[in-house]
Amino acid sequence: MASPIISVENLSKRYMVGHRETRGGQYGYTALRDVVAQEVRNVTRKAADLLRGRQVIQGDSVEEFWALKDLNFDVRQGEVVGIIGRNGAGKSTLLKVLSRITEPTSGRITLRGRVASLLEVGTGFHPELTGRENIYLNGAILGMTRAEIRKKFDEIVAFAEVDRFLDTPVKRYSSGMYVRLAFAVAAHLEPEILIVDEVLAVGDSEFQKKCLGKMGEVSRLGRTVLLVSHNMASIAALAGRALVLDQGSIAIDGPVSDAISFYNSNGSRQFAYFRPPEKPTSIPHIQRIEVAPSEGPGLHRFGEPLEIRFWIGHEKLMDRGYFSFQIINGSQQPVIHAEISCTSLNVGERPGCSVLVCRFPHLRLNVGEYFLRAYLSEPPGGEVYEVLDGVGYFDVYRPDTAPPWGWRAEVCTHYEDYTWNTVDATAENAL
Repeated sequence: MASPIISVENLSKRYMVGHRETRGGQYGYTALRDVVAQEVRNVTRKAADLLRGRQVIQGDSVEEFWALKDLNFDVRQGEVVGIIGRNGAGKSTLLKVLSRITEPTSGRITLRGRVASLLEVGTGFHPELTGRENIYLNGAILGMTRAEIRKKFDEIVAFAEVDRFLDTPVKRYSSGMYVRLAFAVAAHLEPEILIVDEVLAVGDSEFQKKCLGKMGEVSRLGRTVLLVSHNMASIAALAGRALVLDQGSIAIDGPVSDAISFYNSNGSRQFAYFRPPEKPTSIPHIQRIEVAPSEGPGLHRFGEPLEIRFWIGHEKLMDRGYFSFQIINGSQQPVIHAEISCTSLNVGERPGCSVLVCRFPHLRLNVGEYFLRAYLSEPPGGEVYEVLDGVGYFDVYRPDTAPPWGWRAEVCTHYEDYTWNTVDATAENAL
């Protein structure tokens, strides 16, 4: 059997995190000699780290944080592997190590092929250079000759749809234009391994479809794709295998359906969503989501009203905006879709935060488990600001004694009232 194109053995990555200690507490007292002694210890520690070539950490005390711990897996040529997990699980760190941006603390990685990675908007671009110059720069970084780049140049420009701005410095590009050009370069310069992080969420919906199609095409040509995404639908559509990371370790490595099911049912449930404080942004974004089921967090009684609230943050006035969400069942199927133009509810008339409230008078979803997938964007076809997947979990239950075979989500998604009647076959034929 041919050797895997990616081999990861006992891979670990450690970071040192500094903490500033509170001196004396809220009402406590700290003597001057204690403060001086602590500062002397800090200076001594930092000097020792500097002399030994270690990272200099700010703070009174230092804590070890293992972003990755003892990872082992192989990837075969032509595989599309999805990597999923909660925020902070280690997904981006793993991709940075595989892309040789960050060195591992321990362990071994073997890559048998040229790697192209797209981890952040504009990675590898020089802001002062034009789009044309950056295509050649990125190609050179990937090890391509000028002739090879020239051969693919027209395809890259056509795919990225930036021909009008090809000779404009990329520092003047929008985030969507950045992503389009960066992805086009990475995908068209024929790497054996393509590594893509969640950055595709910045582009508009049509371009996201193009990217997914291109990654599928790349894999069919025998190249390998590693894809990190919180959009389970994209993972399910593209990947044949998935890794679930949990606190830096691999919780499950297997078929996509098994991985998504595990992810949805083990520790990733968010009955409410609060945007992490370490993810500030100036573009419109979803700050918070709360689902209010009839029976309290996570539990809803069939047929009762359901209310969902969405907090939309916007530093500037939103004269254009489009918000939608889907209710997804345990099989990753959208069963309800709701949408609203932000301007139709006067959302965003003042900078700050607006709250959208959607209410279902009588939610008649069948018994089972559900969650939300939310989208915030410009009007359909425009730039996508944010996509959230796997939030707002709730279970629908029915307390009556209905026959069990009709009350399972896999039988049908909704239950509607209906009546039966019998008709005499002879009379029916006479008509």
